[in-house]
Amino acid sequence: MKSFPQLTLTAGKGIEGDRYMIGSEAGFYSHKPEEGRQVTLFEMETLAALYRDAKITLLPEEHRRNVTVEGVPLNHLVGRQFWLGETLLEATRLSTPCRHLEEILGKTVFDSLINRSGLNCKIVAGGVVRVGDTVRPV
Repeated sequence: MKSFPQLTLTAGKGIEGDRYMIGSEAGFYSHKPEEGRQVTLFEMETLAALYRDAKITLLPEEHRRNVTVEGVPLNHLVGRQFWLGETLLEATRLSTPCRHLEEILGKTVFDSLINRSGLNCKIVAGGVVRVGDTVRPV
């Protein structure tokens, strides 16, 4: 995973250049395209909690979600629409941790990420998301 200063989100499709963008899938789970996971968010606070609770160091570029947020309890957004920068997202469900992450990182994170593995979202209105953009209600 790489960090970018901005991402372009396309409504109904995904993130420009992402391997899971609907219509050009080429990732590990490409055989399972899903409208409700066009972009995934992850809480910075989970990284601190992993270290605090399980002494696991997980860096923002290692969690394999698209956007890292801070100060936003993502679990409370399921079923709701909200703005992320200039884009309108709809939170469809919580992400589930996967064993693939453990395999590629060599870190035992699966159990520690249950119920805090991020938030899957559908892109309702596209646009650009920049580092520092805020999450705000509709």
